[in-house]
Amino acid sequence: MGGESLRPVATNKKAYHDYFILEEFEAGIELCGTEVKSVRQGKLNLRDSWCGIKDGEIFANGMHISPYEHGNIFNKDPMRAKRLLMHKREILRLYGVVKQQGLSLIPLSVYFSRGRAKVKLGLCKGKKLYDKRATLAEKAARRNIERTMKEDSQN
Repeated sequence: MGGESLRPVATNKKAYHDYFILEEFEAGIELCGTEVKSVRQGKLNLRDSWCGIKDGEIFANGMHISPYEHGNIFNKDPMRAKRLLMHKREILRLYGVVKQQGLSLIPLSVYFSRGRAKVKLGLCKGKKLYDKRATLAEKAARRNIERTMKEDSQN
């Protein structure tokens, strides 16, 4: 159970579409018992989630963890703000960067490392519509190149 499994439980694909990821960080998540069981089952949604820093602590907002089926009275509110665990130095540095440069902190994925739930945070800059179109065009071109190379190798 405590093996080194870094397979993501949930990823935020929308974040990769909407933002340029400038830097990535790892943080622990403060969860209750039934929430951990739901996360292990993959019942977690990171879509439209974001992080805020308040009073020297960092919180993940909009992260939906579905209630555990067998949890009865011990289930917490699925949309509550989850406290993230990072060193105070890192939090203060992120706070300065976010305030000065107008960047966003976005949860990119959740995974287990040595039995502990971790979240990968991205320091992100928002994409404009033309940036998104350019990214999609680049992906399509790359796919076409791979397809033609594959067809050439088969012939």
